[in-house]
Amino acid sequence: MRAYTLRIANGPTVSWRTIEYWGAGLCLFLQTGAFFPLMLADADGAISDHARSILRLLCLPVYSFTLLMLVRNFPHFLIALKRNWFVPLMVAMPFVSVFWSVGPSTTFRRAIGLLFTVLLAYVLAIRFTPRQLLLLAFATFGTCIVLSLLLFVASPGLARMPMDGAARGIFIHKNSLGWYAAMMILVSTAVLLDDSRALRRTALLFLIAGGACLVRAGSMTALIATVSAYCLIGFYSLLRRIGGISRVAFILIFVQMAIGLLFVLHEFLVPFLEALGKDATLTGRVPLWELVDGQIADHLLLGFGYQAFWTEANPEAWIIWSKIQWMSPHAHNGFRDTLLNFGICGMILFALMLLQALRQGAVLQCRDPHYGWLWLNVFTVVILVMNLTETIFLIQNDTIFILFMSGIIMFSLYEPVVLMTPGQQLRPSARRTTAELQI
Repeated sequence: MRAYTLRIANGPTVSWRTIEYWGAGLCLFLQTGAFFPLMLADADGAISDHARSILRLLCLPVYSFTLLMLVRNFPHFLIALKRNWFVPLMVAMPFVSVFWSVGPSTTFRRAIGLLFTVLLAYVLAIRFTPRQLLLLAFATFGTCIVLSLLLFVASPGLARMPMDGAARGIFIHKNSLGWYAAMMILVSTAVLLDDSRALRRTALLFLIAGGACLVRAGSMTALIATVSAYCLIGFYSLLRRIGGISRVAFILIFVQMAIGLLFVLHEFLVPFLEALGKDATLTGRVPLWELVDGQIADHLLLGFGYQAFWTEANPEAWIIWSKIQWMSPHAHNGFRDTLLNFGICGMILFALMLLQALRQGAVLQCRDPHYGWLWLNVFTVVILVMNLTETIFLIQNDTIFILFMSGIIMFSLYEPVVLMTPGQQLRPSARRTTAELQI
């Protein structure tokens, strides 16, 4: 019989479930990149090599907790691996890419970080239900937003960008505050829509706080993500209410509208911004993308190796930096960075993993809508939208990507069980752990 409680120094007992909740929450907060990088940054916002070495130490408790939980739940971890082979294959790609990487040591080191990032996603997927994961995200994002607002009051200068004065809160950059504000708005809305009324007042306050941070950050990507989230909430809510041929037609119409919108933005966004007197380059992204596309075409099959392109040792990166006159840390497009990392071979594998996740998530939302799948479906697609102008895919030690991968793993973990019981919802007792998910 496994012991689920610990007795500390003859004092009160602490259950393993409590350790799991607090450990997972602390790990997610540490991986947000909040507070600590800001405290260690220079006056101009740059982070020195010494500061980076200190920040890497913050990953050690995260990695330790991840390994501990995997050891305790190893059979469930094996089940999760078997349910979705795309995820372990995708994690293996960075290690394989060491053989053709332009920076093998960098690729290998960052591949290890990605491995532990995905392992933590497995821990969250096998130990928490979608609704419990929502509450963890709610607490993590809420902590970041509340601390950012407190910093605005306590030290307004520190809470703003040193160059343009835009709000950044407890993050190193305003875009990060915008992203987490958008995520806060999404999860707060999901809590408000949830059947439980216990946290609705807190969710409403967090929703307002997230909106305030979103406006102050001024991140266009975060604004687009927020608008997309509400559109997707409507889509997935309607999807479960219709069936048969009507559902197929509804999906096709929605996909066609999304593709049409992307086409319109591609053709007319720049002229529209120019007519309004706005930055038609999307803050330098358009010329950056043109140069990146040329590099992708030159290494189309396998790419440059995982996260090896945007390094100072790569001469191709210097060519781009010299032309755009700023040192971009990535392509500001997750799909392009995936092609830079692994070429078309890795992109095909990644696309197959995404398509399977979207299908499984939609099935779970339609078959078992009251189990909390709505927010996870919306969150997954919102991350796809955000990667049109930012890079979040396959980033090591990042909370948003951890939750993204947790959703993908959770979809594949639960979908076979739901399909085995058509027309029925899972019993509450079958939702507590993945021990009941074995076939």
